[in-house]
Amino acid sequence: MGCAVLILPLLALPIFADEIKFQFKSPSFSGIGTSAHYLTIENQEFSRSEAIRLDLEAKLEEKLREKNNSLLERWKNNLQSRILSNISRQITESLFSDDPQMTGSFVLFDNVISWDSDGTFITLSIYNTLDGTTTEITIPINSFGFTE
Repeated sequence: MGCAVLILPLLALPIFADEIKFQFKSPSFSGIGTSAHYLTIENQEFSRSEAIRLDLEAKLEEKLREKNNSLLERWKNNLQSRILSNISRQITESLFSDDPQMTGSFVLFDNVISWDSDGTFITLSIYNTLDGTTTEITIPINSFGFTE
C-alpha cells in the first residue's frame, strides 16, 4: 500500500498533451499553398527552358561569327569593298572631271544605277529590278568644294 500512496500524487498532476494530427507535407496533397507551389514549379520549368534556348542562341551566334571571320569571308569582303570602291571612283571621275558626262548608267547586280546632270544638280537614281523600288539622290554641284 505504501507504493500506492507514492503513485497517487503523481496521478493527480495534469497531463499536457496535444492531439496527433496527420498532415501532408506536399502542397499538392494538402491544398495549403498549392497555387504558390504550382507557380514555383512553372517558374522553374520556364527558367530551365529559357536557359536552354539562350544557350542554343549563343552557340549559333558563335558559329556565325566564326564563319564570318574566316579567312575566305574576310577575303571576299575585302574584294567586294575594292570593287565597289573602284566603281565609285569611276562614277565620281565621270561626274566631276573637267569634261563631265551629263548622263550615264550601268547595272550592278539587281540594280540599275543612272545619273543625270543639269549643270547645277546631279540626280543619281538607283532602281532595284527585284522589288521595283527607286532611290534618288540629288547632289548640288557648285555648292560644295574645298578651300585652300
